[in-house]
Amino acid sequence: MSAAQWHGTTILCVRKGGRVVIAGDGQVSLGQTVIKATARKVRRLAGGRVICGFAGATADAFTLLERLEAKLEQYPAQLTRACVELAKDWRTDRYLRRLEAMMIVADKRDTLVLTGNGDVLEPEGGVAGIGSGGNYALAAARALMDTGMGAEEIAKKAMAIAADICVYTNAQVVIERIGEG
Repeated sequence: MSAAQWHGTTILCVRKGGRVVIAGDGQVSLGQTVIKATARKVRRLAGGRVICGFAGATADAFTLLERLEAKLEQYPAQLTRACVELAKDWRTDRYLRRLEAMMIVADKRDTLVLTGNGDVLEPEGGVAGIGSGGNYALAAARALMDTGMGAEEIAKKAMAIAADICVYTNAQVVIERIGEG
């Protein structure tokens, strides 16, 4: 499966006003068929201190979530270090490098986007989006960041906009949050 075939999800992270949220839609698509409308693509890790959303092949994403959880146990309270170590493994391990997924990971301080290319990116402007509808949600969230809306409101509105535009995204949104607000 090439990156061009990755369809079926939108993950958005919004950080504003002391709160960070990750939102994920619930649609799972196989080609042009919706297989499931209520999938949960957003998870809590590290005893609830870290939230993560994934896009890509589901089994691959679960494998990476397990590996990330192990890295977080190895490097507690060091999200960036844990993600860099995961990215190194993902890039160099013969089995892992075949996994096709992307993740947004956040704690109370940091937001990171991880890819199978070994990227550990810190997005700008308090927002990040991945998946087939990720750019739509990202654009909408950026436009809403300077309004009076909070992080969760922005995420909900941006995800609704993405669901209206991207056929691989639906409005069955799951949100995980950390922080005040």
